[in-house]
Amino acid sequence: MKIGIGSKNKTKINAVGDLLKDYPMFNGAEVFSVDVKIEEFGHPKSINETVTGAVDRAKQAYMGNDYGFGLESGLMAVPQTKSGYMEVLVCAIYDGKQIHMGLSQGCEWPKKVIDAIFNKGMDGSQAMKAIGLSNHEKLGEHEGLVGIMTKGRTNRTEYNKTAVVMALMHLENPEHY
Repeated sequence: MKIGIGSKNKTKINAVGDLLKDYPMFNGAEVFSVDVKIEEFGHPKSINETVTGAVDRAKQAYMGNDYGFGLESGLMAVPQTKSGYMEVLVCAIYDGKQIHMGLSQGCEWPKKVIDAIFNKGMDGSQAMKAIGLSNHEKLGEHEGLVGIMTKGRTNRTEYNKTAVVMALMHLENPEHY
C-alpha cells in the first residue's frame, strides 16, 4: 500500500508515518512525501482556506497512491479569544472517492503575530521571526508555535498527529461515516 503525504515538511511526514504503524489496516504501508503545487496565498486566514488547502494537498498526494494525506494549518475565527483567532491544523485523507477529515486542538497566536498575518501579509513563520520569537524561516518544519509557546512541552509533530488521528477515525469506523 502506498501513502502519499502532500508536503515536504518533515513534521507532517513523521506524524503520519509514526501513527500509521499503530493501525493494522496500514500494516506494511510505504509512506512518502509528494511534492504538491499549492496556491501561494500566505497564511490561511479562515477555516475555509485551511480546509481547502488540506483537501487540495490530499487530492494531489493521492495521484498514483492508495491514499493521499493533506495537512494544512491556518487560522479560524473564535469568539472571546484575545486575538479573535485560533490556529488549527486540518488533516484531509483522500481515498479516491471520499475525503476523511480531522482537526487538531486549537491554540492562539500572540496578538502581534495575528496583526502581522492580517495587516502585513506575513505567514506565521515570518511573523514569529519579525517579533523575535523565532529565528526559523519555516517554523512549522521545526518545533512550531506550539513548541515555542509551551516551552517544549509539545511540538509540531505531536500537534499534527492529533488531526491525523481524528481523520483516521473515519477509516477505522466506516460503518459510522
